[in-house]
Amino acid sequence: MEIKKSDFVKSAVLEADYPEQLSNVEFAFVGRSNVGKSSLINSLTNRKKMARISKTPGRTQLINYFIVNGDTFLVDLPGYGFAKVPKAIKKEWGSLIERYLASKRKKMVFVLLDIRRVPTNEDIEMLEWLDYYEVPYKIIFTKVDKMSNNQKFKQLKDIKKKIEFSNSDVLFSSAVSHKGREEILEFLDEAVKEYS
Repeated sequence: MEIKKSDFVKSAVLEADYPEQLSNVEFAFVGRSNVGKSSLINSLTNRKKMARISKTPGRTQLINYFIVNGDTFLVDLPGYGFAKVPKAIKKEWGSLIERYLASKRKKMVFVLLDIRRVPTNEDIEMLEWLDYYEVPYKIIFTKVDKMSNNQKFKQLKDIKKKIEFSNSDVLFSSAVSHKGREEILEFLDEAVKEYS
């Protein structure tokens, strides 16, 4: 997929606020706070400030919809995990994500995992939840520019002790160097054909 045009559509909390479903499957990005969801969306759309990014974890607090090429939504979900916010707000974010994932919308979910970290219980719960509800998903390991190939290889072995995958079934990405951008765009293309 070549993204020629991209725009912010709206932020939503409740299902009634979501924009009307398009004919194409939509792609949602989920992961821990600060894993790089907004940065990846900016990299894919080639727009530095498309999705708001911050060094402070937990900045995305709503479901943010972006439209690309006039026919496909990219959906930036709030991060889960270590954001320094009150428990009540964290709980609301959890409900926000769950409501979206349980919705009947035609969606494919990208689960973003920081390659430098072994997946947390929350990451594993997210993968189990997606399996349980039969929501198609793909894992993207982010921040690959922060490690050498040797470190990456060793880290993947440690990660595989927590979750099952083969290297050909996951994608790798760096929002800084744009590594993996073409592969992800190619995957979007294939997924639109398969799930729309």
